[in-house]
Amino acid sequence: MSDVQEFIRETVTSNPVVLFMKGTAQMPMCGFSSRAIQILQASGVTKLVTVNVLEDDEVRQGVKVYSNWPTIPQLYVSGQFVGGTDIVSEMFDNGELATVLKDAGAVA
Repeated sequence: MSDVQEFIRETVTSNPVVLFMKGTAQMPMCGFSSRAIQILQASGVTKLVTVNVLEDDEVRQGVKVYSNWPTIPQLYVSGQFVGGTDIVSEMFDNGELATVLKDAGAVA
C-alpha cells in the first residue's frame, strides 16, 4: 500500500469524522466544501478533522482512489465513506446524518 493510501486509511480510522476538502474549515476554497462544513457545524460536530487536499496533490488524487468516488469533498464517519456534499446534504435534510454522527460520538 502506498504511503498516501496508508495516510488516508490511518486518518479516517483514527478520527470519528474526517472531511477531505478544498481549503480549511475556516476558509473553504470551493462552494461544495463550504456547504459540507456548514452542514457539519449545523449538526453540532465537535470531533472533526479536515484535510486540505489543495496542499498535496497526491492526497487529492489518492482519496478519490481510496473511496472510488471522483469528487471532493468527501466525508468519512467512523472510518466509513459517507459521500460528497450532495449525499451529506440529503442525509442532513432527512435526519439521517444526525443519527450517524451521534452513533460515532462526534456531537456534543
